[in-house]
Amino acid sequence: MKVIAPNRVDREFYRYQKEYEMKTLQVLRSGCYVLGKEVFSFEEEFANYIGSKYCVGLASGLDALWIAFRILGIGEGDEVIVQGNTYIASVMGITINGATPVFVEPDEFYNIDSAKIEEKITDKTKAILVVHLYGQASDMKKIMGIAKKHNLRVVEDCAQSHGASCYGNKTGTWGDIGCFSFYPTKNLGAYGDAGAIVTNDESIARDVRVFRNYGSEERYHNKVVGANSRLDEIQAGLLRVKLSHIDLINNERTLLAQKYLCKLKNPRIILPIVRKNVDSVWHQFVIRCKDRAELIRYLDKKKIGTIIHYPIPPHLSEAYRYLCVSKGTLPITEQYANEVLSLPMYSGMTDEEQGYVIDMINEF
Repeated sequence: MKVIAPNRVDREFYRYQKEYEMKTLQVLRSGCYVLGKEVFSFEEEFANYIGSKYCVGLASGLDALWIAFRILGIGEGDEVIVQGNTYIASVMGITINGATPVFVEPDEFYNIDSAKIEEKITDKTKAILVVHLYGQASDMKKIMGIAKKHNLRVVEDCAQSHGASCYGNKTGTWGDIGCFSFYPTKNLGAYGDAGAIVTNDESIARDVRVFRNYGSEERYHNKVVGANSRLDEIQAGLLRVKLSHIDLINNERTLLAQKYLCKLKNPRIILPIVRKNVDSVWHQFVIRCKDRAELIRYLDKKKIGTIIHYPIPPHLSEAYRYLCVSKGTLPITEQYANEVLSLPMYSGMTDEEQGYVIDMINEF
């Protein structure tokens, strides 16, 4: 058995290679490379797919996050509630604007524990940042009820949940703003950095469009001090190709996840579970193991690659030492950081590859 990588983006490329290459040449031959037909078409098509009124393409998922809070006017002196076990980019979206993240423990589904949100709300709280981690939608009905009760904004970090839904509505459509990353490893991944914001608020969409282009709606007429965060024409074109196949890609990952769930039988391994009335697009298949280091060494010897998402919680990172959130403050977050492990999961994974991973883990 050859080395099995934790993720492979080339398999999906080769599956639709002709479409990607034709689209790339089409864009190159068009002579239009910034904010052209491909970007505007992708924005319309992705908004329709997600079920939102508006989509604005941006340069990255991180840009989507920090621009979202900037447009909502959340900054210095404000607090934003966010789960403790997210990727650090989620928190950066808050702090780049000068606001303060207030961490909440995750639940058994690895998303924010909605039962622990209200105890963290103060008179400084302005928003809740919901992260749909590993591809599973969060409990948006409860979270939106809390937000409405306390008059809070809701931003959704959908970097890992393209197409996942809660009570039939896709992630990104519940809150004020949905933020997406199209980094190459995502279910809907580009071939470089790319991101987007979706919203049902016309004024928010308009403000983001202005902000992403140096604060300019009309060339050389700058309304605000904005940013250069434009979705590239070639990336938009390639995303249009992948978007036409995204349901097939997500269904494939679901079948892989179901096989893992059905055939992994090792008492040392804790398998992921999915909440009722939500679904997962299985961006990652994350297990937990108290003897993780031993398991990783074992799998390395068996030529099976794994990734830890994520080994250092944001509150314990050097970057956020200034927040003075000491070790032990978020015990569930820290336990997960010490135990989680992502198994190989990618479009184009073969039965032989997955069967080998399952057999080796069962023998651990």
